[in-house]
Amino acid sequence: MPVKYLGWLVEIIYQDQSGKITKRRIQVKSIRSGLIKADDLLSGQPRTFRETGLLACHPIKESA
Repeated sequence: MPVKYLGWLVEIIYQDQSGKITKRRIQVKSIRSGLIKADDLLSGQPRTFRETGLLACHPIKESA
């Protein structure tokens, strides 16, 4: 995930270590040492994602 997404709302497709694939909307807080720390917008909880688990990501366009 590009560092330019720090602070952005991003939609990701993510595969966890057990192989489960999920689609999530997150707000990126930090990217460091291969880990993405973010707030999950659905649960409102902080989460950590491995960059190697990212299958796709794109910024979310906010409606005006």
